[in-house]
Amino acid sequence: MNKKINRLVNLSTRQLVNFILVVMMMTGCARMGQPDGGWYDDRPPQIIATTPADNGTGVKDKKVVITFDEYIKVEDATNKVVVSPPQLEVPEIKGAGKKIIVELKDSLKENTTYTVDFSDAITDNNEGNPLGNYTFTFSTGAQVDTMEVAGTILDASNLEPVKGILVGLYADLEDSVFTTKPLLRVSRTDSRGRFVIRGVARGKYRVYALQDMDGDYRYSQKGEMIAFSDRIIDPTCGPDVRQDTVWRDSLRIDTIIRRGYIHFYPDDVVLRAFTQELTDRYMIKSQRQEPERLQFFFSYGSDSLPTLRGLNFDADSAFIVDASIKKDTITYWLRDTSLVNTDSLEIEYSYYATDTLGQLVAKTDTMLMVPKVSYEKRMKMHAKELEKWMKKQEKMKKRGEPYDSIWKPQPLDIKVNGPSALTPESNIYFTMPAPLVRCDTSMIHLYAKVDTLWVPQPFGWKQTEGAILTYRFEAEWELGKEYSLEVDSAAFESIYGLVNDKKKSGLKCKKEDEFGSLVVKLTGIPDSLTAMVQMINNSDAVVKEARTLADGSAEFFWLNEGKYYLRAFIDRNGNGKWDTGDFHQGLQPEEMYYLPKEVEIKANWDITTQWDLLQAPLDRQKPLAITKQKPEKEKQLKNRNKTRAEQLGIPFDKIPSEVNTVVTK
Repeated sequence: MNKKINRLVNLSTRQLVNFILVVMMMTGCARMGQPDGGWYDDRPPQIIATTPADNGTGVKDKKVVITFDEYIKVEDATNKVVVSPPQLEVPEIKGAGKKIIVELKDSLKENTTYTVDFSDAITDNNEGNPLGNYTFTFSTGAQVDTMEVAGTILDASNLEPVKGILVGLYADLEDSVFTTKPLLRVSRTDSRGRFVIRGVARGKYRVYALQDMDGDYRYSQKGEMIAFSDRIIDPTCGPDVRQDTVWRDSLRIDTIIRRGYIHFYPDDVVLRAFTQELTDRYMIKSQRQEPERLQFFFSYGSDSLPTLRGLNFDADSAFIVDASIKKDTITYWLRDTSLVNTDSLEIEYSYYATDTLGQLVAKTDTMLMVPKVSYEKRMKMHAKELEKWMKKQEKMKKRGEPYDSIWKPQPLDIKVNGPSALTPESNIYFTMPAPLVRCDTSMIHLYAKVDTLWVPQPFGWKQTEGAILTYRFEAEWELGKEYSLEVDSAAFESIYGLVNDKKKSGLKCKKEDEFGSLVVKLTGIPDSLTAMVQMINNSDAVVKEARTLADGSAEFFWLNEGKYYLRAFIDRNGNGKWDTGDFHQGLQPEEMYYLPKEVEIKANWDITTQWDLLQAPLDRQKPLAITKQKPEKEKQLKNRNKTRAEQLGIPFDKIPSEVNTVVTK
């Protein structure tokens, strides 16, 4: 009897131990991603059910429910999730536990394929594992349309990828449809400017892009960025093969697998987006930031200046008017200091503005122009400065140091701007803080060093058009020479009686062998037209530009050493500047091109570069180094279990099947 009891006890003990071991193993496996060696959760969320069925037909319900095997979240649904056909009433899209619920508010159209493109918005809730680019599709008719149209949207002015712009199709091929009807099917571009429009029926279409500011899915505001093309799209598809790479590690390729797939065409649509120049004229704002000037900003220029009438002062001869070339920015400088010191100037301002019919009509506004800092406050600030100055002079007097007994006004603060090292083409600019009542150029001197002597040199002096405060100083700079630019005191006097102090600047023109030159020989320019070729720096800013000659070449001389980039635009109207498009006139923006590589300029080198404008596809021309809209890093599964398997000495193909991992890169 005792032996039988002992055997039962021993058996129970062994079973208990085995049970504990099993529990421990299960616990170890369950604690995925723990330091004790368990597996990570690297698997994406899996769809286990949808209502209605994905790619279902005959759907009547406007509610879509997608169920996953784990808790999920939807990131930035407003910008990332796109429903097509476009919904005029915004759909409700939300993640709820293990479900995504999409509720459409618009009525469903008959015999229409609907797509809900989630892009990369879906991830699991804990680890952030992405589902990948996922699109849910259903049809209200008897079949699902499966064609796709893909391409790229670029900013026409600089070939930057345009992120987040709507791209859509119309089956109606008339131009006017873009302004009268919502887009038929839509997508949205990613950080590379790429788009894919899915659920397209066979047929003929035209493609448009729209930065939709008012949510009506059509071009209805002039400030909206748009793109259009006369190309007729006829979607099709066919079998194709692509290569998937399996990586052994971050540097070594394991295998390359050829996979068959259905290739949808066209996938190379490139549209150049632009914002049409606003010609509607209205006043943006008026201000009196400084007491001595009134400023008015307009959305567009005018052929004539507005008229200003003083209501509590005499405005006749009270101002010096400083108007930009287009007359869209106008500054009125007060001549009389008594008006400068008057806090409230009431004026009647008459100008032309665009009415609701797009016609220019006369408009008159009554305004009270008040400075940012009142006269009383300015006087208190001046008194504090005077008191501080007097204390300083008193201390200097007690120490027996030279001191002043009379407060002197601040001199006229002139800004002199020019290159640090001159080239034969350089100009120097003088900018005044206020309009001048006197400008005595006989008190400006330029000397060149010849041997040991300083010899006077001729120069030119011109006021800059559209900027009465700026003057251009021109001279014939000789290679390798030193210069001295000197301005006598009181050479300039402002309308407020301030004069400049004496000023002296040393200048030097580089030697010839310190410069490089570049000749660019272009092909691909349309007959009878010329191009403007621009050298740009790594900030995409123009350093120098030249027009192509009859043989298609552009020449650049006196170049400083450094790395540059090249771009060129077809100057169709010959005005020397890039011009945007006009949809209503069917006018595309002037074509812009980039050389896909940098150009290095070396001192004393003459470089010639051949450039076929059309050789590289437009969306691959702009070098990534100067592209501001960088491609965002795609969400990827972390693939940590491969490393964990190596740490545990387990062959990768022996990882338990329930551990889902990805090895492709």
